[in-house]
Amino acid sequence: MKANFGLKTRGLMIAVFSEILFGMSFIFIRLCIEDVSVFTLLSWRCIVAFIAMTGCVAAGLLDVNLKKRNLKPLLLISLFQPVLYYILETMGVRLTTASESGVLVACIPIITMIFSAVFLKDKPTGKQAVCMIVTVIGAVLIGVGGDITASGNLLGYLFLLLAMCSEGAYSITSQKVQEFNSAEKTYAMVTSGVVVFTGVAVIEHIHSGTMMEYITMPFNDFRFGICILFLGLGCNVIAFFCANYAISVIGATKRAALAGIASIVSLVGGVFYLGETFTGMQVFATVLVLCGAFGVNAFGKKNDDQEG
Repeated sequence: MKANFGLKTRGLMIAVFSEILFGMSFIFIRLCIEDVSVFTLLSWRCIVAFIAMTGCVAAGLLDVNLKKRNLKPLLLISLFQPVLYYILETMGVRLTTASESGVLVACIPIITMIFSAVFLKDKPTGKQAVCMIVTVIGAVLIGVGGDITASGNLLGYLFLLLAMCSEGAYSITSQKVQEFNSAEKTYAMVTSGVVVFTGVAVIEHIHSGTMMEYITMPFNDFRFGICILFLGLGCNVIAFFCANYAISVIGATKRAALAGIASIVSLVGGVFYLGETFTGMQVFATVLVLCGAFGVNAFGKKNDDQEG
């Protein structure tokens, strides 16, 4: 039981670390997204991640063995995240306001908890459900800063709802697929991102006649190069590797409850590095996120820490 408790604790710490990296990613995205298209950024961050992971696999630093194995589970994970999630989120954000997209995306933990209860029969306790709602409310308040404007774009809402479902489906699928390790899941996700996002980016740049600019962008634009190095290595490789590992140890619901930490990190980073404001409402929201996340992980079923 002590060994299992230690494993759970390590899983929680790794999950928190992954959310810190995801939170920092918003800072780097904001630094370069105005200068490049969404798919150019997604393409290059996946290319960097793919090169890094392939090098680690070739050097024997990562245990990835996909030969003569049924890859359908990995393809399903990769379809949900990053392919469908990023595409649907991008389309949703473009059709709605920033506050609306922030509110809806912040509700992903609720979707994950519902999916986990329905498909994995991992039903939360009453206290866990309440704490999950608390942390989601906190994440929503952080995202909108107390100011919500409505676009009324139903198609945009639909895209964001589908993106939320895609992220929830990724979490429970990653938890359910146990025949592949975290490195193999992450490598499949990175590879799918390279194929899909680079394909779209190449089409975009061929159409606009900027193919050479796309190819040389990381080498000619220092800020863009730094951004994709962090996003590719820090997020697509390390953060997703940690997320896949954490899901396998603590489960999709408990890991989802920690997603609000990414909002806190993004908020703090925006204050210190981008000159954004930090309101009293957001301080209160930060407390809600932390209390809710602690509650979800503390008020699990009694046999949670006895499993394994």
